[in-house]
Amino acid sequence: MRNSVVAVILGGGQGTRLFPLTKLRSKPAVPIAGKYRLVDIPISNCLNSDIRRIYVLTQFNSASLNRHIKNTYNFDAFSSGFVDILAAEQTPQSESWYQGTADAVRQSLHHLNNNRHDHVLILSGDQLYQLDYRALVQQHTRDDADLTVATIPVTAEAAGEFGIMKTNDRGDVQDFVEKPGNDTLDQWKSEVGEEFAAEDRHYLASMGIYIFKKEALRTLLKGNPNATDFGKELIPKAIRQDFTVSSFVFNGYWTDVGTIKSFFDANLDLTANLPSFNLFDNDRSIYTRARLLPASKLSGTTFNQSVLAEGCIIEASHIERSVIGIRSRIGKGTTIEQSILMGNDYFESADELEQNSGSQPHMGIGHNCVIKRAIIDKNCRIGDEVQITGGPHLDDGDFGTYHVKDGIVIVPKNAVIESGTRI
Repeated sequence: MRNSVVAVILGGGQGTRLFPLTKLRSKPAVPIAGKYRLVDIPISNCLNSDIRRIYVLTQFNSASLNRHIKNTYNFDAFSSGFVDILAAEQTPQSESWYQGTADAVRQSLHHLNNNRHDHVLILSGDQLYQLDYRALVQQHTRDDADLTVATIPVTAEAAGEFGIMKTNDRGDVQDFVEKPGNDTLDQWKSEVGEEFAAEDRHYLASMGIYIFKKEALRTLLKGNPNATDFGKELIPKAIRQDFTVSSFVFNGYWTDVGTIKSFFDANLDLTANLPSFNLFDNDRSIYTRARLLPASKLSGTTFNQSVLAEGCIIEASHIERSVIGIRSRIGKGTTIEQSILMGNDYFESADELEQNSGSQPHMGIGHNCVIKRAIIDKNCRIGDEVQITGGPHLDDGDFGTYHVKDGIVIVPKNAVIESGTRI
């Protein structure tokens, strides 16, 4: 396994659906679950699957992602493993930026060929799941498939949001449609087994996870030079051009966190007593940068069904169903409900606190604030007696110091919200 597979994590797009969280960082670098980055999820799945040669493709706002990769994933001198960033570059063969997921891999093939491998595993950088890729690789090699697509059974209500695979009795993919309409859904049912059928999950949705034979990938990319996207173009072309395409059916938790609402919901789901995504699994650890921060300190706070990262100083009165990120500071009398605080990149020193006194709010959340249904990005300065209440009563839009999407208030990185502000 270790020497037969090279993994490629796709993270090169602008991440417009996650804006403004992607205003100053690439999509794979967006913080999640208090202390991790989105890119940590597929990388951790790879490491737990004994896949240790990993490329991350990116082109927008990649500085923080580069820094995170460099500070986190270092293999010893006796290992051939690596996690490398491949940013879009001009070459004699291509002078343009990545035009899509397939084009990004096409332009990066010459880097992949520096490593001996038989298969290429293509992964997304904006999904939350735990999967042992060894099972995927084993089925792929057993079926002698050119391409295997990881799929998850979904209901008719959800099918319209995905690319849907139609398989035969052997599990070979016979056809593919992107986001089918209700009037054609019946013809896209597949044999999914009794367990899924009992839950009315008759449709096989593509998870955006693919494993190719090396030569099949090269042939497809070079034979279809105008195909820029895997899901919309290259996979359908592979089926029509008689490549052997197999479906690997996954029975576990998986969610796309590529939009503000899905990102928000996935984070808050982690606060459940038994969350679907298990960060406390001994065998499927999620890895990230070891920051060596002090333990968090709470004073007079009612803390209920929430996630708290390291290095926090909390004096809030009440925190419920929220994710509190690293180095967060929250003042006395403040209430936080159904919110994500991404924390801070550094601690303000005593000198900085004294110099800033009166000129602008301190880094973190001030005293006597109320924050509900909001995402507070890193290094924000929220003054005293600020009220931020998200919900359907708010119109979506960009309002300068904050944004609203799907009723969720997002305060972007480094923003300052003056004391007494009402949102």
